[in-house]
Amino acid sequence: MTTTGTDRLATHRERLDAAIAAIRGRGYHSAFPESPSPRVYGETAAADGKAAFEAHLSTTYALETPGSRGTVITEQSPFGITMDVAYPRTVEDGLDELVAAAQQGISDWRKAGIDARTGVTLEILARLHQRVFELANAVQHTSGQAFVMAFQAGGAHALDRALEAVAYAYEEMHRYPAEATWEKPAKGDPIRMEKTFTVTGRGVALVIGCNTFPTWNSWPGLFASLVTGNAVVVKPHPLAVLPLAITVEVCREVLAEAGFDPNLVTLAVEHAGDGLAKPLAQRPEVKLIDFTGSTEFGEWLEQNATQATVFTEKAGVNAVIIDSTDAFKALCGNLAFTLSLYSGQMCTTTQNIFVPAGGIETDEGHKSFDEVGAGIAGAMGKLLGDDARAVEILGGIVNQAVLSRLELAPEYGEVVLESRAIQHPSFPDAVVRTPLLVAIDAKDDEVYGRECFGPVSFLVRTADTAESIDLFRSTVTEGGAMTAGIYSTDPKVLDQARDAALDAGVALSENLTGPVFVNQSAAFSDFHGTGANPAANATYTDGAYVASRFRVIQSRRHV
Repeated sequence: MTTTGTDRLATHRERLDAAIAAIRGRGYHSAFPESPSPRVYGETAAADGKAAFEAHLSTTYALETPGSRGTVITEQSPFGITMDVAYPRTVEDGLDELVAAAQQGISDWRKAGIDARTGVTLEILARLHQRVFELANAVQHTSGQAFVMAFQAGGAHALDRALEAVAYAYEEMHRYPAEATWEKPAKGDPIRMEKTFTVTGRGVALVIGCNTFPTWNSWPGLFASLVTGNAVVVKPHPLAVLPLAITVEVCREVLAEAGFDPNLVTLAVEHAGDGLAKPLAQRPEVKLIDFTGSTEFGEWLEQNATQATVFTEKAGVNAVIIDSTDAFKALCGNLAFTLSLYSGQMCTTTQNIFVPAGGIETDEGHKSFDEVGAGIAGAMGKLLGDDARAVEILGGIVNQAVLSRLELAPEYGEVVLESRAIQHPSFPDAVVRTPLLVAIDAKDDEVYGRECFGPVSFLVRTADTAESIDLFRSTVTEGGAMTAGIYSTDPKVLDQARDAALDAGVALSENLTGPVFVNQSAAFSDFHGTGANPAANATYTDGAYVASRFRVIQSRRHV
């Protein structure tokens, strides 16, 4: 068993070593090509992947789930196609069987050792990469992401983040020797002891998936827990099951081939409204929980799943401060793409844009508050003016809750840019909307001080940049944020913004005017979230993210 895993590590050693070097150096690194081009993946890869996805439609997914009771169909594509994929349904009275099955293989998985577990985990990532086009289609039609984004964020970049987590875990687990001889001087012969140190998983881990990024947000925790010796139960969001069903299938396939119990990774699919996450999260066997989603449920987990270490990514109020710029047109273009990408349905998308009431200084002369808003709106109109191009940036609205927030938002203030419906040329039943930009005043903190997830952003009129920075600091400190940005030509203002970002515990992007955007993060270099404000209590990925997923248990004996 161990030899098999070690051999697999040798196969993937170069990829692991490159990932470890990347997390140490923080420079550019990508292990999985992000372009779906035939020149990269082959002439038939895209068609084969689409066919594999379509083969799942209107079928029962052939995946064994201990403790399941019948099947359930839960997904509806934001692009309007009929999915009708049935999955084994996990219900509360089947949890004893599910958890017991998950625990059965933990002992052998622990005995296999660090290198064998790492080798198996890296093989799983390689197999998932082989199915990346199938996964991209699955992510597209469950999340509403446009295909290229689904391929990148749901496939290549998600694989990079998973590999990053494995690399950190490998480093942390190897921090301790497997054996040591302890020798203490004494009268006569020294006292000698032989000691053995074994990396031991915590038990059963639970991954609670989200609707918008089912793989990108689930894979880091899943693979960090698995490689450190834990069994993993994956509970997808009811509207985004297929990407994680494929993931679990591949995990089980590779585990079985390597001689391990496939129930080390299981899928728990529920009907919407079953509320399965709560009883699962409070099981005494569950020692680790990864969750992405609402603040309300994230806080419930933190307060009630007290037997587990809980990693949460919740809601936040991401902000950009505009003080001045030497590239006004590029600023507007950069923000236009930021606000439009995936219709703003990203935990990293800017919601609040703080602008002084008196306007800003630019390379095009002074711009009033209204002119700043008009510049951003104009750039968005140009970016999204061609419907065929726009749908490949916007994707589809993921669910009715997002659409409801969008429809309500114009009541909050003065509409700077109206949202409009777009007819998708390939999917006539898709729900596509352009972003809405609303101008409000600094006093309207009850509006911009809470998250309005989706294609809604607020242009907040402040007294001056000093108030913009103060409001940025206070809203992030109280409500949390995953990202922040500042535009200024004044070094003193930049220093003040950096200090405010450090006070609030949020990553800061400065003067982005090129093809890098505040709502994007690069694996192996950028940290996603900080764990230092209410939006998330952990970061993708650092040592702290993986180290508490295992313990080192020693045994000792006289020599």
